[in-house]
Order: sequence, then structure tokens, then C-alpha cells
Amino acid sequence: MGRPGGVKIFQREQRSLFGEILDWMLTPLLLLWPVSLVLTWLVAQGIAGKPFDRALEYNVGALAQLVTTSNNKAQFVLPLPARELLRADDSDTVYYQVLGPNGEYLSGEKTLPLPAEDEKLAPGEVRMRDDEFRGVGIKVAYTWVKLDLPNSKPALVQVAETMDKRSVLATEIVKGVMLPQFVILPLAVLLVWLALVQAIKPLNHLEERIRARSPDDLSPLDAEAVPLEVAPLVSSVNDLLMRLKDSIATQKRFLADAAHQLKTPLAGLRMQADLAQREGANAEDLKQSLRQIGRSSIRATHTVNQLLALARAESSGTAMSQQPCNLVRLTMDVVRDCVPRAMDKHIDVGYEGAEPGDEDVTIQGNPTLLKEMVRNLMDNAINYTPSNAEKPGVITARILKDPFSKVLVLQLEDSGPGIPAAERELVFQPFYRVLGTEADGSGLGLPIVLEIARQHHASVTMEDSRPGQTPPGTCFTVRFAQVE
Repeated sequence: MGRPGGVKIFQREQRSLFGEILDWMLTPLLLLWPVSLVLTWLVAQGIAGKPFDRALEYNVGALAQLVTTSNNKAQFVLPLPARELLRADDSDTVYYQVLGPNGEYLSGEKTLPLPAEDEKLAPGEVRMRDDEFRGVGIKVAYTWVKLDLPNSKPALVQVAETMDKRSVLATEIVKGVMLPQFVILPLAVLLVWLALVQAIKPLNHLEERIRARSPDDLSPLDAEAVPLEVAPLVSSVNDLLMRLKDSIATQKRFLADAAHQLKTPLAGLRMQADLAQREGANAEDLKQSLRQIGRSSIRATHTVNQLLALARAESSGTAMSQQPCNLVRLTMDVVRDCVPRAMDKHIDVGYEGAEPGDEDVTIQGNPTLLKEMVRNLMDNAINYTPSNAEKPGVITARILKDPFSKVLVLQLEDSGPGIPAAERELVFQPFYRVLGTEADGSGLGLPIVLEIARQHHASVTMEDSRPGQTPPGTCFTVRFAQVE
């Protein structure tokens, strides 16, 4: 049971090219912004710490100079103004520690963390490390001081500082760098949007030109007026327009040809019907009118079948279904089907050449169209070959193969009047008939043959079957270049 209003539950949403390009451009930009924020914070921390690290190194050096010896003992005397200056800071707390050669306490904070025991440090060299004191992270600068004592170890001097000022400075740097980005980022989005609007304008102009066209305008689009990336699309559209133009032309030609060819037999049918209905018509006249009606109906049926066959052959194109076809067996079947009609006209019909079981007599093609091609060649020969009981006509179909060039040849020759050399190209045009012939035909058989041969990559030629004789006859040759 259908849903009210014909609403589809699952309906694929149509994608927007503009939106998709915008997403692919802005999504990486928005994803990179937090990454940039993290990297900026890390860089800011490094920049903010450098001046404070240099201050710590300076303080450690200054304190190291105050470590002296007296009475073969290390001592450290820090003047009170220097002590107060060292501790004078509104944001951070500064600690220091001085230990003697044997680790004895000399001055400063007793519990300040010590460097690693296995660390080797040259006297006078200042190093930095991160540590923790009283639950707070600190930055420590330390050095070893060599004393003028016999067989003594160096003394340790450390200066530590909390890192509040560093964090504040890093935050200020980040703010100074990132805040302008809050203005730049929307501006960048706006500029990207405007750039995309300008970039897709050629597509909009192309759409306007297509919409402005009249329904019967199938001329190619100008591929040079669009960007290089859109040119392949325009070329494909032009190719489609050309195929559509050819298809419409084929349909129009078919309708015109059908109307033209059916006009005469239908007019004959109407005339004979009027004659049969006239007053005073005797039985013989009625029979004659009925015979004429029968012949006209046969002619109309034949013309319709030929027109349909031509339309089917022209519309097959690349969509034609193909399969391996035994050309010998196919030709023999058509010849067998044409025997009764040929016998009615006292025409001797035969086949010679390759056998169905031979190798290399198979081609890739459409069996229906191939049969239609052979049948039209046979019908053409039967129609135009004069024959009677005293002097019967001869029609021979043969299949020849060339194992070296891989060519399979279909020949059909007759003993008819032949076709003048000047008209051999014209007979392949629809509705063209050789002058001076009285045979009943539509002029569509040979165009059908040519079209089917073209679709099977074959060539069609004709020549006299009996050169120098009267009548010369006609020999049609179809060469298939793809033998399997």
C-alpha cells in the first residue's frame, strides 16, 4: 500500500558541489586550528622560560662566588640585602641551597631536592632541571663549586624558582597570537566562500546557456568558454548531443520514409477497394480488384518489414548483443528458406564452399542481423534475376575462408542484368532503384545489408559475376575481418 502523497521513506539527498568543495576546504582549516593552538602554547612556554632561566643562571653564579674557605672549612656568607633581593618577588617564590663538600648544610633551604647522584657535572658548569618542592613545580639551576681544600669534593649551589610567571607570560603570548586568529578565521572562511562563488560562475553561465537554448537546438557547446577542468564534461555533453541528433535524424528519416513508401500501396488499396464497391461490377472485376488488393497488401507488408529492419539495424550500434555465429550454417538456413520462393520464379538456388563443421567459419556477431543481411541479398537477387521455365536463372551463395589473412568471405552471385558501374554506389542509398528495372522492391534491401555489415566491421563490394557476357550478372562480396 502506498504512502500518502507518494512520500519516499528512503530518499537519497542530492549533493551540492559547492558545499562539498567548501567542506573539503574548511574542514582541514578548522581541524588545524586546535593543533596550531597546542603548538603555539608549547612554543610560548619555551620562549617565556628563557629569560627566567637566564636569571636563575645568573643568581647561581653570583651565589657560587660567595662560597669560600676558612680554617680548612667551607663557608657561605650571604649579605642581608642580597638575601632580601633574592626573595623579593610578587609572583614566584625563590629558594636557594648551599651544601659543603661533604654534603653538610651551609645555607638556604635544607629540604630542597638534590640533583641525581650519578650526574657528572664539571665545577663551574650551570645546569637546569624541572623538579617539585612542597607539592609545587619548580625550575632549579645548580652548579658545583670547586674549593681550595686538599682532597675535598666540590660544594653544591642551587637556586630554585616557582613557575607562575612563566605560565602567565606563556598565556599572554598565546593570547597575543591566537586572539587575532578569531578575526582572521571567519575572514578566511568568508574569502574561501567568495573564491568558490567566483570559481563556479562558469558552471552557472554554462547552465544559463543550456537553459536559454531552444528544444531543437542540438549544436555543440563551446568547450573553449569553460575552465579546463570542465572541458571533458562539455565534450561528453557534445558527444551526447551528436548521438541524440543522429538518433532524432534517424527517427525523422524513418517516419518520412515510411510515410512515403506506404503512400503508394495504401492508395492502391483504397483505389481497388473503391473499384470493388462500384455499381455494376461483375464477379471477374471483383476478383481482379481483390488480387490487386492482395498484391498491394503484400507490397505494403514487405515495405514495413524492410523499414523496421533498417531501423533495427541503424539503432543497434554498440548495444548490439554479440555471440559466436557459424556463418556457413546461418547462410545455408537462409538459402533453404528462400528455395520455395525461388522455385515459384523458376530460379535455381544453391550453396557451395565451406561446410558447417569446418574450422574458422565462426564470427562474432548478432545472428538475427546477420540472417537479415543474407536474406536481403537473397531477396534482391531473386527480385532482379529474370527467369522462366525455358531459361531458369541461377543464384549461388558461397562462404570462402582465408586461413592466412583470417578473412571470412560471403559471396552471393546471380545471373541477372547486373548493375552499371556508375550506379553501384547509389544502390546502397535508401529507396534508390536502378532505372529500367521492373522488379517489385522497396529500395531498402541493400542499405540494410550495408548497415549490418558496418556494424560487424565488414566491407561490402560488388562486381559483375560474368564479365563480358550478357547479362553480366552481379556478385556481392562481404568480407569479415574477425574470424574466431
